[in-house]
Amino acid sequence: MPRPTPTASGPGAAPGRTSREPVAHAYRRGAAEVADLLGVDPAAGLSAAEARRRAADWGANELAEPARRPQWLRLLDQFRSWLIGILLGAAVLAGIIGDLRDAVVITVVLLVNALIGFLQERRAERSLEALRRMLVPTARVRRDGEVRTVPARELVPGDVVLLEAGDRVPADGRLVVAESVEVAEAALTGESQPVAKTTAPAGAGDEAPVPVAERTGTLFMNTALTRGRAEMVVTATGMGTEVGAIAEALRTGGEPPSPLRVQMDSLGRRLALVSGVAVAAYALVALARGEDLADLALRAVALAVAAIPEGLPAVLALTLALGVHRMARRGAIVKRLASVEALGSATVVCSDKTGTLTLNEMTARALWAAGRLYEVTGEGYGTDGAVRPAGPGDRGDAPPEPPREAVLPFALCNDAALSPGGGAVGDPTEAALLVLAAKAGLDPAAPRARTPRTGEIPFDPAEKYMATFHTDADGGVRVHVKGAVDVLLDRCTHVLTEDGPVPLTDERRAEITAVARRMGGEGLRVLGAATATTAAPAATASDGRDRPHALPATGLTLTAVAGIADPPRPQAHDAVALARAAGVTVKMITGDHADTATAIARELGIDGDVVTGAELDRMSERDLADRIEDIGVFARVAPEHKVTIVRALSAGGHIVAMTGDGVNDAAALRAAHIGVAMGITGTDVAKEAADVVLTDDDFSTIVRAVREGRSLYDNIVTFVRFQLSTNIGAILTLLAAVLTGLPTPMTAIQLLWVNIIMDGPPAMALGIDPPRGDVMSRPPRPPSERILNYRRLTVIVRAGLVMTVGTLAVFALARRYTDEATAATMAFTTFVLFQLCNALAARSEDGPVLGRFQLRNRTLWICLGAVLVLQVVAVQVPFAQGVFDTVALSAAQWAVCLAAASTVLLAEQAWRTGRARSAHRRAGGRAGS
Repeated sequence: MPRPTPTASGPGAAPGRTSREPVAHAYRRGAAEVADLLGVDPAAGLSAAEARRRAADWGANELAEPARRPQWLRLLDQFRSWLIGILLGAAVLAGIIGDLRDAVVITVVLLVNALIGFLQERRAERSLEALRRMLVPTARVRRDGEVRTVPARELVPGDVVLLEAGDRVPADGRLVVAESVEVAEAALTGESQPVAKTTAPAGAGDEAPVPVAERTGTLFMNTALTRGRAEMVVTATGMGTEVGAIAEALRTGGEPPSPLRVQMDSLGRRLALVSGVAVAAYALVALARGEDLADLALRAVALAVAAIPEGLPAVLALTLALGVHRMARRGAIVKRLASVEALGSATVVCSDKTGTLTLNEMTARALWAAGRLYEVTGEGYGTDGAVRPAGPGDRGDAPPEPPREAVLPFALCNDAALSPGGGAVGDPTEAALLVLAAKAGLDPAAPRARTPRTGEIPFDPAEKYMATFHTDADGGVRVHVKGAVDVLLDRCTHVLTEDGPVPLTDERRAEITAVARRMGGEGLRVLGAATATTAAPAATASDGRDRPHALPATGLTLTAVAGIADPPRPQAHDAVALARAAGVTVKMITGDHADTATAIARELGIDGDVVTGAELDRMSERDLADRIEDIGVFARVAPEHKVTIVRALSAGGHIVAMTGDGVNDAAALRAAHIGVAMGITGTDVAKEAADVVLTDDDFSTIVRAVREGRSLYDNIVTFVRFQLSTNIGAILTLLAAVLTGLPTPMTAIQLLWVNIIMDGPPAMALGIDPPRGDVMSRPPRPPSERILNYRRLTVIVRAGLVMTVGTLAVFALARRYTDEATAATMAFTTFVLFQLCNALAARSEDGPVLGRFQLRNRTLWICLGAVLVLQVVAVQVPFAQGVFDTVALSAAQWAVCLAAASTVLLAEQAWRTGRARSAHRRAGGRAGS
């Protein structure tokens, strides 16, 4: 097969383009000419070998990534904080006054802190890169005569790509098939409305350049089909595409800061103000006491830094990144960090039924045709099984022949294909209908070859039907339709019987409706089939555009009604129960009949009223707001109804998670607080609009993500409480020492040691705490709740006061019975040990301080052990003693320090016990009254 010869860009190419084009001005040429120039037969596609050869010529179908910031510059970024600048100034000041030891130690600590921050950022970035790799875009192509799914980066010029509504276009290409195609090109052209596409060339015979927005026969990379079905021959890949030509303009910056990050930034500013006031007060008192100015300056700067947890942003970023990575391993890919916070406070999950609450493994179980009810045997997509009379439709006659003609629309109005091994390619529902036709004795391949498809109306969730047009042997055109039974009945005037088509009387209409309702009541998904003869449309209109096929508004003949089983996922019932226990309401949303939805909801334990889309249309906003809490199932809904539901729930103060998979679900996914797209069945448009993508399409994964989101928020609260109590304790200790006339108990180096080395590792370990046992047995947190509410601020200040009293008590007593150096070392050691005990106290807000749960975080115990070892080194090793101004302590002195530090545990336990008793007495008093 000939390969295209690379040509330079010619007139009409995007300005500045330097990449090669396989076919110059493909948009001007006819589809057949473009395919011929690219050396490909659209009916067969390229061979795998040819695709590999072209990949070597043209490279990967990828846009060039922006240049990465060098690692050494990213390391230098760690020193851009104004807090770090203050410390650097302190180091310079120490060197100027001759205190080289402090200057060296401060510099080393800064380097260690910068290295830790740099490594944390790299780890967080790698976690996010791993998530992006999990969302590799794919494309359906025709190669070697077969339809295959390949990574989009492997596309080459000449590939034949198959697209449906909701798919994102993976490369530039010339349309060879366009059935009712509309494409959203806003990202490329700015056009707000979807653009109709045809197979006709643009600007044929005209030398003037044709604007991109007017090239109606071409699809462009990164645009999205909003309607129809298309096949295109790839004409440009990677940087050779129109998007590639303006790639710099399409590159976006980082995501905006999440509400949690905004809270943390605000907290940092408030702490800076507090520390400024504390430093000023400390400096004034120290000056009044006549302390050395240079020493005062160093300690004042150290106090300011000790008061601000500069490592908090890095710990926060790492905790979020690791949490998101854990969610991904459990099947939920979180695209935006802000969604983690929303997941933890979700109050309602609106879930699609098919494929999310159910398995989406369709098998036809029942068939009504020609006035008879049939049962269908067999499992899965294998054709072993039969269609045999059953139920009230069996009149006791000799078993009739399987209704081949009745199921013909199911076979022809169908894009699925059965594979020899009992598998299927395509939509599960269409595959089940194809299997049904085969079990009824109809070979789907024969009528497809005998009556080729000439046009189609793709399935539209709003219309609830799909239609295909076929050429009959006599040259006429027959339309076959499948869709919702009630929708088809509105267009039908006849029904197929054993004696052929007969008028559809009110009695027959009522019988068919009753059959559909009975199937739905048994939990089956119900679809009807219909057919009619229609006028043959012209292939093209006079303007060269494809003339869309139209479904007759009336005159169809109903041929069959099929009931398809889609059993609930085994874990869905337990997941619904777990969500209910956590205060999260589950609402089912489906396009299926109300009876079908009710049966599945009852099996899953979803309570509440059942409301249909038609009823929603008749409700006012006030009516819906009044009823929304009591509704458990929304049936027969269109995608636009989802937006209405989200708005009603949001107006009621709910945090809403909404699932979706279709292109028309994008608006609802964006409107919800957490949009959840299906990773397997979801369209590219839905995935792009969503905040979370489920890799397994499983409802229980949403509940696990809620659990993970709650746990992640708990961990953030824990390490914030832990770090801030240390800062408050440091401020109060130094201020109280000055105000009571005591010498400063800790030096600048010791304060830096506590703030950066002693606090950092335990804080990171607290950030990866496993979920607590009650995480899914308590109601969702209010979305407006602040990390540092009044109760938590009280706990932080209380812990800081205990540290202050304990440290200064040890310091004062040690000064009385030992020398000054030993007393200062014991105060320093006591404050460090306070951090170890406080890390344990901070792990929970209620219940006992110590318990089995304290053993569940191995990383925390390793960090605490490492901190203790480092402190022993700082106190007992001669070299370290010279650095930290310490002296060796005896075992008894270590015991005193440890006993004092344990008071933070005892005080917290006493406070919780007293609060629990008080609450118990109040509850008893209310019960007595």
